[in-house]
Amino acid sequence: MFYATELTNRLMLGTAQYPSPQILRDAIAASGTEVITVSLRREGQGGGAFREILRESGCRILPNTAGCHTVREAVTTAQMARELFGTSWVKLEVIGHADTLQPDPFALVEAARILCADGFEVFPYTTEDLIVGERLLEAGCRVLMPWGAPIGSGQGLRNIEGLRTMRAHFPEVPLVIDAGIGAPSQAMAAMEMGFDAVLLNTAVAKALDPVAMARAFGQAVAAGRTAFEAGLMPRRDMAEASTPIFGRAVLA
Repeated sequence: MFYATELTNRLMLGTAQYPSPQILRDAIAASGTEVITVSLRREGQGGGAFREILRESGCRILPNTAGCHTVREAVTTAQMARELFGTSWVKLEVIGHADTLQPDPFALVEAARILCADGFEVFPYTTEDLIVGERLLEAGCRVLMPWGAPIGSGQGLRNIEGLRTMRAHFPEVPLVIDAGIGAPSQAMAAMEMGFDAVLLNTAVAKALDPVAMARAFGQAVAAGRTAFEAGLMPRRDMAEASTPIFGRAVLA
């Protein structure tokens, strides 16, 4: 449940860097996603034609503040996106490091507090830091989006134990893995850990066949969630025979 909205598909898909508008359309359809992200800068480049693709998809739009480095810039971009797209949802990015694109935790919390007070439903792009997560929730966020790895790196879940700890620390908070996912297996692993959704872009848009890759990610996310709900077997340090010794025939 994301701000009183329940999704049947737990893959969120970005809309940047696709080879053509038609491939973007086909990838959205193949993934089965119900939420697509778009930056105000990207929308501005595509104009009305790009906006028509978004409308045709039938998906819920999650505008983002990609490329923003200050509180003022992020808040202004979010306000413009709300006016343009007619939604209170916003994926909040406030970048603090040019190379890793790691979010600035101080600016992120401040921007989140301003936007939540202004009626936005904020999806903050953050790290797996528990204290930052607590501050974002105190600011009014009801969803957290920790990174798997730096944006566009394809490294997957770089700090698995940290992410497991975050999932355990916030059992009732919707958590979305955002950034760094490069393969369907990595998205599946996140879902098997109990995360509520995965958001990605580059791994699909830059694939040799973006449509096939979008379909693969949709299937992986669904499979990972099903496995989590079914209950994964616990890991053991020693082997455990599937056929018990008791009742085995004794041969002379």
